[in-house]
Amino acid sequence: MQCLGFNLRRELFKDRRVREAFVHLVDFEWFNKTLSYGLLTRISSYFFNSELAATGLPSKEELEVLEPLRGQIPEEVFTKEFKLPVTDGSGNNREGARRAIALLKEAGWEIKDGKMTSKATGQPFSFEMLLGEPRMERFALPFKQWAEKVGIEVRVRTVDPAQYQKRMDDFDFDLTVEIFSQSLSPGNEQREYWGSEAARIKGSRNASGISDPAVDKLIELVISAPDRKSLVMRTRALDRVLLWHHYVVPQYYSTEFWIAYWNKFGRPEKLAKYQPRGLSPWWIDAEKEKALRSLTGGKQ
Repeated sequence: MQCLGFNLRRELFKDRRVREAFVHLVDFEWFNKTLSYGLLTRISSYFFNSELAATGLPSKEELEVLEPLRGQIPEEVFTKEFKLPVTDGSGNNREGARRAIALLKEAGWEIKDGKMTSKATGQPFSFEMLLGEPRMERFALPFKQWAEKVGIEVRVRTVDPAQYQKRMDDFDFDLTVEIFSQSLSPGNEQREYWGSEAARIKGSRNASGISDPAVDKLIELVISAPDRKSLVMRTRALDRVLLWHHYVVPQYYSTEFWIAYWNKFGRPEKLAKYQPRGLSPWWIDAEKEKALRSLTGGKQ
């Protein structure tokens, strides 16, 4: 999962409706078309592109896992398929802005003099988006503009890697870009990602501060799964709950590996499913090398 991760320790992001509002503000279709040549695919699962990802409505097996937690997890888990909003890519995401404003209004915010303002305190909605490398600004700057359209101030700040790591270890951030690597056999690392205990340990991978007893129970069920089928069903149930809590704003990934190389290599026809074809193993094909040299005047 590559995403924008909220720091739930901040009062600003404790309300699920506030976090969901930002999901609607993102105009991924415009971003993909305008800045990424249409090459990216939106992430819609913490275990995307695998059998572990939740799809459609919960299956009978998933419901057996989820039912004991009814009332402790979002009701949408049982009644709705999780789908990210889709825009027309024109750059005019009016429907997303309307939905975001409505959610924020329910959570106690209103637009006043052009600024999203707390009804209770009168304070404007303002926060910092912390980045550890300039390349992340490619998405952060449009995100800032999308937020500004509904009166939210986002201060994008890029710091050097050492400072970024120190601030992340101390949980000293409002919003940042995070990446959670997953395997096809999830286990103990889920405690580190989403577990309540990890949320209290500085430097842990649970930078977002997710601390929810229901999520903890699902994590333990995943870890204790007795067989592959149970592991898949329990992981899908965990995926659903995490998604509907809107702990993050999902970003994107490429369905292909982009590799530039001289066309003089031989490669196996078949490799492991998730291994990029052509990286390993490989060999120099004498005929291809000869043809390439003739085209480049012997320069490679």
